[in-house]
Amino acid sequence: MRVERPWGWYETLTQGDNYLVKRLLVHAGQQLSLQRHRHRSESWTVVSGSGALLCGETWHAASAGVMLSIPCGAVHRARADSSDLLILEVQHGDDLREDDIERLQDDYGRVIT
Repeated sequence: MRVERPWGWYETLTQGDNYLVKRLLVHAGQQLSLQRHRHRSESWTVVSGSGALLCGETWHAASAGVMLSIPCGAVHRARADSSDLLILEVQHGDDLREDDIERLQDDYGRVIT
């Protein structure tokens, strides 16, 4: 099932014990919240498009084939440039609920203070 967000959409492809696989599409000119998770790590593989991926304080150019490992607790974000950015996300952890997102900055007013 596709879940619409202000930046694009995501859908869960498969899940099992301690893992979940999603496909994310970030529309051109949009970005995910600056966020971190307390209970999971993630790995992102860029499938298509262009943009930038942030982990910690380092930005990485995003294009097809680029992979990024995001440790549990690391601040991260994805941004699409002039084309949509399609990312395959694999989550690992004991608690993979969608509400394990601490938004530190958000373009769409979703930061809870």
